Amino acid sequence: MDKILVVDDDPNIVKFVSLNLNEAGYQVITAEDGRRALEKMKETPCDLAVVDVMMPYMDGLQLTEALKRDYDIPIIILTAKSHIDDKAEAYQLGTDDYLVKPFEPRELLFRIDALLRRYKKEDSEQIKVGRVVINAHNYSVEIGGKVYMLPLKEFELFYHLAEHSGQVFSRDALIERIWGADYEGDDRTVDVHIKRLRSRFKNATDDFEIKTVRGVGYFLERKS
Repeated sequence: MDKILVVDDDPNIVKFVSLNLNEAGYQVITAEDGRRALEKMKETPCDLAVVDVMMPYMDGLQLTEALKRDYDIPIIILTAKSHIDDKAEAYQLGTDDYLVKPFEPRELLFRIDALLRRYKKEDSEQIKVGRVVINAHNYSVEIGGKVYMLPLKEFELFYHLAEHSGQVFSRDALIERIWGADYEGDDRTVDVHIKRLRSRFKNATDDFEIKTVRGVGYFLERKS
């Protein structure tokens, strides 16, 4: 499960961002300023940081510099319209993206997903789950020498769940990630594809299981 560090001295922003990230299946670590954020990173290393610019003790720009130097994780800067000039300095210090307040939670989620995928790209051409090898370059799944060629959306769904094994995704989150935000069908599409994946690999391997979290969504559990 990907861990997101959210740093802002406004408790309302922290609550708003944390709620949406939790619903999308991320684990959220929060801090109210830059100094506390670095302490939290030592305790629980995170995969990405969402950082406000204006904070006491250590502002977002100083924190960005420290995070890039010590951890090299992707960073999204949050800034008010009145401080939009901060983005130039933020980019010089290594930030990967920025959002202007107020912002739509969906926009933040899209940017987080894109950055995580970009940072993992070099390692994501092939995923191994026990004896199962999932190949992104040709949309195939190999199990014990047997190759399964999956339909595109079925493969992308399986790959996404395997890439984030243990992380629960709602149907809406999977629709947006696999089918796109402008998809006009209903979320039963996800259920149908999950059913096909379960059926396809039911007798082929016990290295993983796609589990249902009632009322929430799905996740892939590694068994080996």
